[in-house]
Amino acid sequence: MKPLRVFFTGVGGQGTLTATKLLAETALEQNIQVNAGEIHGMAQRGGVVHSFVLMGGYFSPKISQGEADVILGFEPMETMRALSFLKKGGLVLSSEDPMPPVSVTTGKEAYPFMDHIKSETIKCSPKARFIPCVSLARKTGVVQTANTVLMGAFFSMELLPFGLQVLLDSIKKRIKPGLVDVNLEAARLGAEFVNQPV
Repeated sequence: MKPLRVFFTGVGGQGTLTATKLLAETALEQNIQVNAGEIHGMAQRGGVVHSFVLMGGYFSPKISQGEADVILGFEPMETMRALSFLKKGGLVLSSEDPMPPVSVTTGKEAYPFMDHIKSETIKCSPKARFIPCVSLARKTGVVQTANTVLMGAFFSMELLPFGLQVLLDSIKKRIKPGLVDVNLEAARLGAEFVNQPV
C-alpha cells in the first residue's frame, strides 16, 4: 500500500485510543505493516489524547509536525490544535461536537466558535469534513459510539486499501458482543453521512 500516517486527536473518554487500536489491528490483519503509538496526559479527566497509526513500512511510531496524511479529530478544538501536524495536501476528518475542557466549563477560558474552527481547518485542508458524530451516535441509542461514527466515515473514503466492510468485520471480532450491533450501525451512519454530496 501507499504509506499513510494517521494522527488521532481527542480528549479522554471519547474512545480515541480504542479507535487507534481498531485501525492498527485491522490493518495488521490485512497484512499491512503497522507502527502505532500514543501520547496522552490525564485522559481520564478529559485531557488531550494524541495517538498515531503509521502504515506501509514506517519504523517510528511517531508523527512529527507537517507529516500526517490524515488527522482524525474526535473533538473539534483539539482538531484545530493539531493542524500543525498535517502535511500539505493532507485531509482532516473531524467530529463537530465539542467536549469542552474543564478550563472552559469553569469559565476560565472561552471555547472557540465552530465557524472559526472550521475556517482554520479548511485553510489547511480544503476538503476537510466535519461530521455530527454525537448526533448520529444518538440514533443508535448509545452516544458512546460517536468514535465509531468517525471511523465508519474514514474507512469509507477510499483512503485505505480496504473499505467499510473490513471495519464492520473487525468490529464483530473486537467489540464486546452486546455492543456489536450498535457499533455496526454507528459505522454505517458515518459512512452514509460522509458519502453524501457536500
